[in-house]
Amino acid sequence: MAAKKLRIGILDIVTRRSKATLYGRIMHGNLASIMPQAIGVWCEEEGHQVDFICYTGIENLVTEFPDDLDALFIGAFTQSAQLAYAMSSLFRKRGVVTILGGPHARCYPEDAQLYFDYVLGFTDKTTVINVLADLAPHPAEGRYISAKTQPHELPSVRARWKYISATLAKTATNFNIVPMIASLGCPYTCSFCIDSVIKYQPLDFELIRDDLKFVLTKFRRPIVGWYDPNFGVRFDEIVSAIEQADPERRMRFIAESSLSLLSEERARQLSKVGFKAVLPGIESWYDMGAKSKTGVKRARDKMLQVADHINAIMRHIPYVQTNFVLGLDCDEGPEPFELTKEFLDLTPGAFPAYSMFSAFGRAAPLNLKLQEENRILRFPFHFLNNNQAMNVKPLNYDWPDFYSRLIDLSEHSFRAKAIARRAAATPGWTPKWMNIVRAISSEGYGRIKYHTMMRNRLDTDKPLRAFFERETEEIPQFYADRVKQELGAYWEYLPQGALEHDQNAYLKSTNAAAHAAQ
Repeated sequence: MAAKKLRIGILDIVTRRSKATLYGRIMHGNLASIMPQAIGVWCEEEGHQVDFICYTGIENLVTEFPDDLDALFIGAFTQSAQLAYAMSSLFRKRGVVTILGGPHARCYPEDAQLYFDYVLGFTDKTTVINVLADLAPHPAEGRYISAKTQPHELPSVRARWKYISATLAKTATNFNIVPMIASLGCPYTCSFCIDSVIKYQPLDFELIRDDLKFVLTKFRRPIVGWYDPNFGVRFDEIVSAIEQADPERRMRFIAESSLSLLSEERARQLSKVGFKAVLPGIESWYDMGAKSKTGVKRARDKMLQVADHINAIMRHIPYVQTNFVLGLDCDEGPEPFELTKEFLDLTPGAFPAYSMFSAFGRAAPLNLKLQEENRILRFPFHFLNNNQAMNVKPLNYDWPDFYSRLIDLSEHSFRAKAIARRAAATPGWTPKWMNIVRAISSEGYGRIKYHTMMRNRLDTDKPLRAFFERETEEIPQFYADRVKQELGAYWEYLPQGALEHDQNAYLKSTNAAAHAAQ
């Protein structure tokens, strides 16, 4: 007997807020994930009907999907977990079987199983087929299912185009970024990164070349955003694929990479084939020397070498975002922050992006150690986006000191003089415009305002300070109120207790497995 054909909903959540800002209307449609699109293709290949929505903050998720869904896949990062839980609760009450995938499902499966019928780790086509064959409610505890590895291949851009084009149509301007990926996993071993434990795996370069040719039929001068954790590990092959696909050099590219892959000669080659922006990870002045190609150099010696390297890249690529992680255990005293300020003065064209050290559940082996040391705070998932909360108690700073230094660095980075110098040092109107808009909106001024508010609350809000100091695990009212405000109408669907989670679930699960194996 033929398998039942199902009506499948797929929800890709790219923002946790129920209202889109101006920046969101321009950019959220450009932040769509690839895996929800891949799942849509796989479901259609099996004969199922698919209704796909990328949530950018402007859609009404209560009414957007049809009433006769059989199953709903939701893809979410951890910062969108509360919204994902609310949607799962709403649709389960309608009789829909719900399935969670994406980074949150991989990082916090124990918690997600409380609110979904299925929770997916590594996901390939076989995983999706098996879930849909088994499809059934699991109200007590959802089933966790994972493939052994990441998929060895993904549907092409051509196959995903109906989902890509529908999402890009939501952007408020013609600034549209087509999502592509050339590899999975990562060759580096950064202890805090979810990709560090996944073996590096290139995808098919011939398919990539054909996809680039296809994209050229859709836009006069397309922009492609590469989703690789580190773009360019197989540098010659990917550059060759681009050159063969686009000999007229009509395409523009954006990629995240590492300094170890971005010599000046390679930056020149990338510029030649159309790269307009790169986002290298510097992370720390005291660690990750292999990733930054600085070897054993540390502190100011490393900073000076990296500054020279960034300036060399910017001679060829106009937009460079430098990524830092603040509050790592290797940081101590004022020096890490002061070195970063000096670095910005030496590289006036680079846009700095700061993440606060956070541990996302099962994302990295280091998280086990942090949980053993009882250093993880139970921040609601809603704030775990690397800049609104740091859920690891700093090893070498108290909280007021850390926030004071963070604010000082941010103000140095986004003061009027720094913005003007960055614009002057950045060639081209689009890169200048992006730098200015990012600095004066939520990423610059907005974060300074937020961090300053949090610094003041550490002195005035006793329950919040007690929560930061691990004297209590009760969620401060400030955070509950903010989640309610940002979820808007979706707050009413959030299940009881869904603001809290066991921040040590990874450790407990590991200990339980070790005990069972004895």
